[in-house]
Amino acid sequence: MNSAWTLLELVREAAAYLARKGISSPRLDAELLMAHVLGCGRVDLYLRFDQPVAQGELDRFRELLLRRGKREPVAYILGNREFWSLGFRVNPKVLIPRPETETLVELALGELRRAVGEGPLPVRALELGTGCGAVAIALARELGPSVSWVATDISREALDVARCNARELGVEALIQFLEGDLWDPLDPEGRQFRLILSNPPYVPTSCIERLEPEISCYEPRQALDGGQDGLVLVRRILEGAPLRLDSKGMLLMELGEGQSQAVEGILGRDRRWRRWGWGLDLGGRPRVLWASVGEM
Repeated sequence: MNSAWTLLELVREAAAYLARKGISSPRLDAELLMAHVLGCGRVDLYLRFDQPVAQGELDRFRELLLRRGKREPVAYILGNREFWSLGFRVNPKVLIPRPETETLVELALGELRRAVGEGPLPVRALELGTGCGAVAIALARELGPSVSWVATDISREALDVARCNARELGVEALIQFLEGDLWDPLDPEGRQFRLILSNPPYVPTSCIERLEPEISCYEPRQALDGGQDGLVLVRRILEGAPLRLDSKGMLLMELGEGQSQAVEGILGRDRRWRRWGWGLDLGGRPRVLWASVGEM
């Protein structure tokens, strides 16, 4: 890289480098990294493209660019990811929030608004496997103190990230974070929940190594690996949820492509589940299971 290059020339050269490394969005990633180095918004770059880049900025940009060239996710390099129009801190101890998970938030928001309208308040909600806390925090921001949250995760490091995000986004008082495996940290004699939601590990073990390097090499395997068929934790959630839902309660759970038929088979063999259906992602594929123990 020529230290005399302008910002525009440097971004173009960086994008070409990332394209050669197999990055699917080379120009976008180059701009995000450059904006991070300069401490400005990505849009602001377009007002500064003729600006020369100082040597210190060039060195820092080169360091970040090499990391991205090794397929490290941009979100981990920058330390943050936008989800539901909110900025979340992320690191390799947590999965990076995906746009498709906003389908889970949308369905949960509709269900919780109905529950809030019916009362009594606060409505009780539970998230299993909260990770960086993106789902529970996004919903807490939308609904405020009308909903009381419990969020669990088996990873202490993930909960540290989630608590930090809750604090920075102003909802720390609305969410109780508990460490443990799915249902284990909950009080066995505790009150039931109006809504339980989860985005559990659902990738079959044998498929993980075939995922993009950004996922298979960098994201926490524990948060990806769903066992031989991808449904090990899904079965545990479907088994335990009816005991934790109140009479009007609903379970919402994000699942992987092609898993709907197997999951409906599990539901059909358990008479406690009365109704179920699917929320579709932007591609029209079944993405989020909804299941209820109550009648219409």
